[in-house]
Amino acid sequence: MKTEILRPTSTEHFARAAALIRDGQLVAFPTETVYGLGANGLDAAACARIYEAKGRPSDNPLILHIADLSMLHEAAEDVPPAAAHLLTAFAPGPITVIVPKAAHIPPLVTGGLATVGVRCPAHDVARRLIRAAGMPIAAPSANISGRPSPTTAAMTAADMMGRIPLILDGGSCSWGVESTIVDCTEEGCITILRPGAVTPEMISAELPHLTVRMDAALVSADTAPRAPGMKYTHYAPRVPLTVFAGAGTDVVRALRIEIERRMAAGERPALIASNDTIMALSGLLPAAYTYNCGARGNQSTLAACLYDALRHFDDTDVTSLLAEGAGSVGLGIAIMNRLRKASGGNIIYV
Repeated sequence: MKTEILRPTSTEHFARAAALIRDGQLVAFPTETVYGLGANGLDAAACARIYEAKGRPSDNPLILHIADLSMLHEAAEDVPPAAAHLLTAFAPGPITVIVPKAAHIPPLVTGGLATVGVRCPAHDVARRLIRAAGMPIAAPSANISGRPSPTTAAMTAADMMGRIPLILDGGSCSWGVESTIVDCTEEGCITILRPGAVTPEMISAELPHLTVRMDAALVSADTAPRAPGMKYTHYAPRVPLTVFAGAGTDVVRALRIEIERRMAAGERPALIASNDTIMALSGLLPAAYTYNCGARGNQSTLAACLYDALRHFDDTDVTSLLAEGAGSVGLGIAIMNRLRKASGGNIIYV
């Protein structure tokens, strides 16, 4: 299959992409979080093509993307007041609400569950595509299952070239990590199933009368995941990743020891870290073996470049990756969630 990369600039471009969606084909498109791999969310056969293109387990649910809140009734049987409040407060934006699914939503979309994740992306290309298609678009991240999510059209093409007919190039994604997923189906409680840019603090500020809690995050092997990203390996680079978390000076000291140890053993480690840490370790590694994530503590910059960093050394002679962790509040929760999955839980706290 030939894959076209198109920067949409006209109504005709969106009409062509929408025609593919209505015809049951796949179109990759940008959102403010990551690039999505889209199909008609009301067509089970089309959604099956998503799983095929990604190599995605069929019990891993998809998220339905809508152009505006007036489309909610096309995806949800009922919208609990908490879900309506959060969508009003944060959408369009990086939040997905879990709500009871409408009867016509195929079970394949929901992983066989009675609920569905719905979100309204804050990206003009995404919303124009959904409006032109005229239905909710089911879309996980546009990568091979288990790999780091793409935040540019080029990263999308690296995984999807030859697998889908069209990639809409809308530039770089602004947030760089997937949306926050919240379960709004339990009375009196909001459960965060996947952390993202809408933080627990932000949700609590909007719904102070409700309990906001983080899900246990680990799902047993025989349990169906309640939302994308809860059960299977995700975001993994092609070489082993170890994450070092703690105070800046402690992380620098631990990284120096580990880099020297690995190099003495004949390894070729690469470092993903803040500018502060890279400068503190100047001369230890060649510049080509470092990825600068900006100033230490700037969580937005780190999130925006995280998946690019995890892919950056794929086609090099690097044998392992070492990464500096983020904080444990705000957006740092989402970053550490992704790093934990990318490393298989290989995090060293110093």
